[in-house]
Amino acid sequence: MSQSSQLPALIRTPRPSLTYRLISYLLVFPIYRLLFRGRTAGNCNVPRQGALVVVANHGSQLDPPLLGHALGRPVAFMAKAELFRVPILGDIIRACGAYPVSRGASDREAIRTATNRLLEGWATGIFIDGTRQANGRVNDPQAGAALLAARAGVPLLPVAIINSHRALRPGQAGARLLPIHIRIGTPIAPPASRRRADLDVATAACQAQINALLDQGLINGHQLGPPSP
Repeated sequence: MSQSSQLPALIRTPRPSLTYRLISYLLVFPIYRLLFRGRTAGNCNVPRQGALVVVANHGSQLDPPLLGHALGRPVAFMAKAELFRVPILGDIIRACGAYPVSRGASDREAIRTATNRLLEGWATGIFIDGTRQANGRVNDPQAGAALLAARAGVPLLPVAIINSHRALRPGQAGARLLPIHIRIGTPIAPPASRRRADLDVATAACQAQINALLDQGLINGHQLGPPSP
């Protein structure tokens, strides 16, 4: 067993693969910074080592790759198991840290899979509402992120993705090239226990911080853009 595999998850961090670095800097970087005029605030709040649960609002399908790039370290997200069987695509999303969840899998199975990622030292991404929200805010937060943090004993990192819900709405044929900015909050300690009351406290803290970051708007006074037609 290697020395790195014996380190606790709070210290151990997987190294980004070459495929991940190529995708991040040759594909995601120009999309985020040039097409969507991306800006990021709060990078100093991102722990560079060890596992953590990245908790974010969810406005569009653009969110997972932009979030991982903005944080400056790979973020593992759940993905449908069938995507891993698609030639080339499967290799790409696996290299980027995605992990498969079978269609119809129970919440318990998904939590177990995500916990394993954390125990390997990954930053693991969770959209706190569980699904995209039309207004881009945290409206109905679920306790799954807090449960993951409690199980693995790792911090939660609230992140606000601003404007992605305007740039790409469900069913929209193409993205609107509006600015998308990301504000990174301050880490929140893992819940004291897996009891519902403790999970709810941590979940509410994540919701409050993310929505407060959203209320700050785009960075450096950029305009949000016109409402969708």
